[in-house]
Amino acid sequence: MRKLLLYFPLLVLLAAASCRKTGDNAVVDPTSPAAARVQLAILRDTVDVRWQRMIDSDNQKLVATTAVLQTLKQLPGTDKTQADQLRQANDQLLGLRYDQKTMGESTKIDTYDNAQTQVLNAVYDLARPQLERSQDVQALTETIKEADSQVIGFRVRYDQAAKKYNQYLQLHAATLKRAGRKYSNLQPLPLFELQP
Repeated sequence: MRKLLLYFPLLVLLAAASCRKTGDNAVVDPTSPAAARVQLAILRDTVDVRWQRMIDSDNQKLVATTAVLQTLKQLPGTDKTQADQLRQANDQLLGLRYDQKTMGESTKIDTYDNAQTQVLNAVYDLARPQLERSQDVQALTETIKEADSQVIGFRVRYDQAAKKYNQYLQLHAATLKRAGRKYSNLQPLPLFELQP
């Protein structure tokens, strides 16, 4: 029995050490402001990644359009004045493009889409006679069409992520108000999908 008493303090210390929580293993209350900040950051990162993929694809489309116009100018039979005008119109598209804040005005999206469609249709018309003569023109035109066909999918995926973010803001508004000033006035993100 005496031997057991000698080991008792050691057993108590071991038990206490095994029960102590470290910063890495601490359990966070899922309804706490800290948990809300983490979850919101994850949701916002997803939104931003999807936005960036969509913009990268659109940028590639603009670059391919410039490249096909430059290639067409080198080919005999191409209206070089029209190619220059289309290049200028393509360059101006960036100034018309919406961002995550301005897309709340659906007219901004419509203006950009209509302007880009007009440029692309004119580029396709200009390129059509050269498609069989130039593999470069053919490849670049296919690149543009492929990127253009992905626009709807990118927008749908963006909206899915933005809706989750917006729902989280709505469901956890009270918790987010306790998470700090930065989180208390967050606004829902606008969507591509038309709101009723």
